[in-house]
Amino acid sequence: MTRQQNLTILGATGSIGLSTLDVAARHPQRFRIFALSANERIDALSDLCMLHQPRYAVVAHGVQADALRARLNSSTTEILVGTQGLAQIAAHPETDCVMAAIVGAAGLAPTLAAARAGKKLLLANKEALVMAGPIFMQAVRAHGATLLPIDSEHNAIFQCLPSFACGNLVEHGVRRVLLTASGGPFRDVPRERLQDVTPDEACAHPNWVMGRKISVDSATMMNKALEIIEAHWLFGATREQIQVVVHPQSVVHSMVEYADGSVIAQLGNPDMRTPIAHALAYPDRVEAGVGSLDLARIGTLDFAPPDLDRFPALGLGYRALAEGGTSPATLNAANEVAVTAFLERRLPFLAITAVIEAVMNALGPRPLTALDDVLGADAAARRQAELQVDAMQVKA
Repeated sequence: MTRQQNLTILGATGSIGLSTLDVAARHPQRFRIFALSANERIDALSDLCMLHQPRYAVVAHGVQADALRARLNSSTTEILVGTQGLAQIAAHPETDCVMAAIVGAAGLAPTLAAARAGKKLLLANKEALVMAGPIFMQAVRAHGATLLPIDSEHNAIFQCLPSFACGNLVEHGVRRVLLTASGGPFRDVPRERLQDVTPDEACAHPNWVMGRKISVDSATMMNKALEIIEAHWLFGATREQIQVVVHPQSVVHSMVEYADGSVIAQLGNPDMRTPIAHALAYPDRVEAGVGSLDLARIGTLDFAPPDLDRFPALGLGYRALAEGGTSPATLNAANEVAVTAFLERRLPFLAITAVIEAVMNALGPRPLTALDDVLGADAAARRQAELQVDAMQVKA
């Protein structure tokens, strides 16, 4: 009988966190909710704590901690605060498995703490690898962590590769990996129309239910740019071995092509509970609550090359990977600032990638040898991105 695992969820109130809780609740003999965290949604976190009774809950600030204590009243859940609290639950000796689902650069420190503690690490925070790929992967190897990707595309590639194939993929008979992309809500919208799209339109993804920041990344295809860099670090794929294919139905989650011409694909309904259940139970398989895929009903699966003129973010992703060093961290930080400005209606949609490119041009790549290099590049890119946003507002 499988031993019950203590599960820590970083970012419990987001879509990935809630889907993880849904899968775990289906298998109480396998998983116990040990710790949960949330940034702002204290009411939602309170409800989750009352339902799952975790040992720990982590919030961003002391005021939020006081509010959560008042709501939980006599609960046995201990409340921790800030980045130190996140690192504590991620590396806690009793934590067996960590779901790293905090969006953006804020998830880097606790995810790295889990890796350094040698945990089974379910990586939904792609920014940790994008920003600090060599440092993060060195920590995984040095401390014996088990790294399992949660992004549907990378989880699919993981399932299609030979067991733990990484490094020189050619030695494992792999020709290339193919990342599928839905194309987002603007796949067929004329570029001139994109200048006036609203945040709500950008967040209306046709296939997936996601948070607003990730939804905007899907609309610009910056999510795929980040996934290109993530695939490099997860699988040791070179820039030339990573290809993006637009697949509107989001049924084929990604593919691996082998030297003999075989292409192995992983298919499923567009539901994040599938990759979550795969990683939670790995190497076993468990029920995820996802319905069977009905290919006869779907009928047709379409594929097309991406339009690099419509989606310049893809080119920026390949550029950042080629430049290396701090360039991926710069790309990520500039994107976070630009997306925030767009969601706050301070920046038009098409200016998101313009800001990112301007920041990359201004700062250029620098060597990345330690975490301080990552944090310095992140801070510098955020400052430069804010300047670019302000400059574009003045022009407007």
